[in-house]
Amino acid sequence: MPFTRRTVLHFGSGAAIAAAVPSLAFAQTYPTRPVRIVAGSAAGGTTDIAARLMGQWLSERLGQQFVIENRPGAGTNIATEAVTRAPADGYTLIVVTASNAINATLYDKLNFNFIRDIAPVAGIIRYPHVMQVNRSFPATTVSEFISYAKSNPGKISYVGGNGTSMHVAGELFKMLTGINMIHVPYRGGAPAITDLLGGQIQVTLSPLPESMEYLKAGGLRPLGVTTATRSELLPDVPTVGDFVPGYEASSVQGIGAPKNTPAEIIDKLNKEINAGLADPKLRARFAALGATAFPGSSADFGRFMAEETDKWAKVVKFSGAKPE
Repeated sequence: MPFTRRTVLHFGSGAAIAAAVPSLAFAQTYPTRPVRIVAGSAAGGTTDIAARLMGQWLSERLGQQFVIENRPGAGTNIATEAVTRAPADGYTLIVVTASNAINATLYDKLNFNFIRDIAPVAGIIRYPHVMQVNRSFPATTVSEFISYAKSNPGKISYVGGNGTSMHVAGELFKMLTGINMIHVPYRGGAPAITDLLGGQIQVTLSPLPESMEYLKAGGLRPLGVTTATRSELLPDVPTVGDFVPGYEASSVQGIGAPKNTPAEIIDKLNKEINAGLADPKLRARFAALGATAFPGSSADFGRFMAEETDKWAKVVKFSGAKPE
């Protein structure tokens, strides 16, 4: 449903919800002071870098500073709750990630409802995970991996912090193939890859940005990327879905705002973010991270996140995952 000047579409809702409308002059002059973009991750990672790139773009386009505020903890829930409680005036935004969709089911008791309390603004990037094994592992394709796993039940371990995108990507693979893999919780992707290189674990489904240097060095063997299409950075690597029908798992990043944020402000931010995603230089910066631009309307992003929330709810329930 397209936006009007009087409506804001919230995540997961097929209907428009009335919102207070500021004067047109207010929307035209926004922003008149710095804007906070709250990220639920630590500084220095892919999410933080991409947010800062987009923040710099918005600062240049809109004439006010868009400042990234890192508030890690509780799987991004601390940051998300802070934004749900902020004034709906466009001056506090949230970096939306796959964790928001996963956490809706992973956590039994949250003080907010992501779908209800955060309004979608725009997508920014999307990137695959890579199903990868040590070079000594006796499988060179996803099909061979599945056959080996079925012949050796309980002997393959994979990693990912409880409820992280790495974890649920592995659980979705188990759910669709019927194989038995043992989940080993790790607190970070780097230690997991170190142990994969050392042979302590057998497979990871790690975000591509965390894996590229190891794949380039030749220490790891990529079996497949988890997105529906191949990665431009790994054009010779097939998708996992080529071997497992229906499999798709990707990390996404976008921007959200407190519910009831005026539609004019959301539209203005969406327009400028999409302009950034069309800029060749900014697209190249995202591509260097292993990501592709994820443009679209606010409604498009809202529908996507609602679908992701439903999808990961099934996987979390299947896995029995609990937060760390």
